[in-house]
Formats: sequence, C-alpha cells, structure tokens
Amino acid sequence: MIEARSGESHIRFPVCGRSSSLAELYSVMLMIRVFEESVLAAFHEGVMAGTTHTCIGQEATAVGVVAALDRELDIICSNHRGHGHFLAYCGEVERLFLELLGKPGGVCAGRGGSQHLHYRNYYSNGIVGGMIPVTAGMALAEKIKDTQSVAVVFLGDGALGQGVVYESFNIASLWGLPVLFVLENNRYAQSTPCELHIAGAMVARPRAFGITSHECHTTNVMDILELSCELVHAVRTKREPICMVIHNYRLGPHSKGDDHRALEEIRAARQRDPVKIAETVLGSKVVGKVKKEVVTLVDAAKKRALEAVSHGFENA
Repeated sequence: MIEARSGESHIRFPVCGRSSSLAELYSVMLMIRVFEESVLAAFHEGVMAGTTHTCIGQEATAVGVVAALDRELDIICSNHRGHGHFLAYCGEVERLFLELLGKPGGVCAGRGGSQHLHYRNYYSNGIVGGMIPVTAGMALAEKIKDTQSVAVVFLGDGALGQGVVYESFNIASLWGLPVLFVLENNRYAQSTPCELHIAGAMVARPRAFGITSHECHTTNVMDILELSCELVHAVRTKREPICMVIHNYRLGPHSKGDDHRALEEIRAARQRDPVKIAETVLGSKVVGKVKKEVVTLVDAAKKRALEAVSHGFENA
C-alpha cells in the first residue's frame, strides 16, 4: 500500500489488483472529490488564479484504472482534466494544492500549474490529444528495452477530433506497442455534446486500426477495476495496444464555472455518481469514518498550502 497523510489522518491506496476493497477505492475517490470541490472553492474565494478543469463525476475511472497498474513499473499519461488521475496515482494532495497556487513546494515547483505535471511515472499536458503520441513513444521505448511496463494514456471524447490520435492508433497497432488507451467519454467537449461532434461509435475508431477495444457503461468503481485489471494484464503479456472506452459524465463545469447544461440533465446524471454508488454499498458507518478522515486530510493540506511562502520567478 501507499498512503496519503495529513497529521493523524491517512488514506491507504489500493495497489495493482483485484483484491482492492471497495472501502479503499471509495476513500481515494472521495479524496479526489473533496480536493476538486476545494479547488473550485479556492477560485471562488480568490486565492487561486488562472483556470482549472475538475473531474467531478469521473473519479471511478481514475481510481479503477490506476488501481490496476503497477505504480513502480507502469507509465501514466494524462490531460488537462488530470487531477483525479494524479491523486489516484500518488495521493500528493498538498503538493498538488501548492502547484495550483504556484508555490515552490508544488509537484513541479509551481511552474506547471493544473495541467502540466510530472511526478515519477506520471505525466500530463494541457494540449488536447497532445499526450497520446508521447505515450506511444514511451511505449516504444519500453518495447525496445524489453521491459514489462504498460503505458496508459487518458483521453477525452473531445480529443477524437485530433488527427494525431489516429496517427498514434496506427503506429501503436502497426508496431505492437504496449499501450492502454483509456477514452473517457464524459459526454461533452467543453460545451459541445458528443452527439454534435462525433459521428459513429467511439469504440469503432480504434478498432479500425486493428486495436482490440472494449466499452464500459458503468460508473461502479469495482466494475471498472475488474475490466482494467484484465486489459492491463493483456497489454502486459501480449505486448500490444488495447483501447478501453468508459462512458461516464462530468458533473462539474468544464472549467471554473462555464456550464450551460440543463439542470435536469445534471440531476439525472447524479443517479450514476460513482461516489454515491459506493456509499450506498458501504453503509453509513464506514462512509462516516472515511469522510471524516478524508475531509481532515484535504482541509489540512489546503491550509498548509495556503500558508506556504509564495514563489517568485524573477530568478528562475
């Protein structure tokens, strides 16, 4: 297990496999949810500048996929909506707060901000579709070195309009690269619903390049973990690309507040909220204990980050 700590509170992270308990997975999902809500509050309070893209409603994808990986061996590449992927990977709550605040203790010393992060085997970039060819290149390097590493890249439905995605599918298939493409369909490319910008079935696109592809319509983290374990194992042993299309829903705004969707639509989507689904199964006693621990951890991390000395770049 790896742990995220704040004072006496800590969260135990599931590592690489199906044996992870729902309580462990829920605690990480809740940590991501509380962090994202705290970030939106910080922008509203005027203590953060710039912009950010939260993954509220998509936590099960981050937690379920990352829990199937070997964090010491595998490579994770993310995108502009990557806080959940990052926290599911390492749980560095305070360092991510510091990064968003532009302070020296941040993941990248305050220089990367919300979208451009590098920590151990984790990488992200704010260019839509930009990390996909990079991931293919990393997978090629692992293939040449003859390692057992799997390179995982998260992309959204909006990235399907980028030609480099299909170039990467082609190369990955042609060269047999150990890549797991995780396509998160959160239903919107900023404010455009997928029905207006995507023709045909999403899952058919990687299949056109000979890439085995699976669809996942659930937001139950245990189901996502189970499928992720199977696909990660297949990529690792067969040394070939696979695509996983996960249909979820972004419950929060595109960035800080630009949301023009009908309230009825969002209310209906909350029936599939992965955090609520887990809470229903776990029961009030377990949920209450985890919530207390997670809120304490995130609040303390935010407080310390806000109190940290600001960073000046004049000598950088």
